[in-house]
Amino acid sequence: QVHLVESGGGSVQAGGSLKLSCVGSGFTIGESNMGWFRQAPGKEREGLASLDPTGSSTVKGSFMDRFSISKDTAKNALYLQMSSLKPEDTAMYYCAARFGLGYLSFNPDTYAYWGQGTQVTVSS
Repeated sequence: QVHLVESGGGSVQAGGSLKLSCVGSGFTIGESNMGWFRQAPGKEREGLASLDPTGSSTVKGSFMDRFSISKDTAKNALYLQMSSLKPEDTAMYYCAARFGLGYLSFNPDTYAYWGQGTQVTVSS
């Protein structure tokens, strides 16, 4: 059974950093298409970063200078490193997985499996 568990969220002041983790079970992150998303109250789920089975990755343009995505195959984990956080980064952050054809995607509709999310709150 595919299972994703995010952690690492919390409360931080503007300008701070956080590293989110997503541990997978029932599948291999290194062989899957993975993504990080966030959703703030009243807003649509937004794609942040994507990584495919070849190891290629991308971060959405508006976040490229502050966020990075990586994985640790030994730990079957996916990470999102966030720096220079802003109050508008406050949201629930999710990781997601998709199997099959490898391609990068920020579209949440292309992912089949989701974690429960981890809350990030940035205060000014």
